[in-house]
Amino acid sequence: MSMDDLGLFATALGETAVMVGASGALSLALGLPLGLLLVITDNEGVRPHPAVNRALGAIVNAFRSTPFIILLVALIPFTRFVVGTSIGTTAAIVPLTIAATPYYARVAEMSLREVDRGLIEALRSMGATRFQIVREALVPEALPGLVSGFTVTLVTLIGASAMAGAVGAGGLGDLAIRYGYQRFETGIMAGVILILIVIVTGIQVVGDQIARRLNRRH
Repeated sequence: MSMDDLGLFATALGETAVMVGASGALSLALGLPLGLLLVITDNEGVRPHPAVNRALGAIVNAFRSTPFIILLVALIPFTRFVVGTSIGTTAAIVPLTIAATPYYARVAEMSLREVDRGLIEALRSMGATRFQIVREALVPEALPGLVSGFTVTLVTLIGASAMAGAVGAGGLGDLAIRYGYQRFETGIMAGVILILIVIVTGIQVVGDQIARRLNRRH
């Protein structure tokens, strides 16, 4: 492998890191509150509101049921409005975030629903406010599951970022398509696959270790 090839890999890896890092952080910042709202407004939540819950659930389901490649194309006008372009690494962050946020919201919702109802009722009986219940019970008790869910979300984002390379987003997916597929450079394709395997494995191992440590503290 030549120095030019190594430069291509370094650039593509950096672009993938930017796409996954930015969209991952945004999906966490937006998806966790959305997951909390889905649990809180449920019929058995600390602030039941069926109409809001159904509306949020419908929005989340609509985005989750849309294949990413279709969502990527459908959001081109919105992406262009937000960042001024629909091509490139920065542009890809918009659809990646919109796709990952409802996904993580559902994962977070499942983890939050597993929190012992007895603990919530005990806090209620002691006069705790809704915010205190969320802060002292829901989030801390669900933290291992929230970390595991975020790990899966990051892995999913890596696959989606590679798919975004098909429409000019840059990154490892773009490198694999332009050089590995279109120019029949098998070494480039194999290198991209190997790097993706290493990245995904690393993220999964680190995420699992963090989740296990948090579990032991409980």
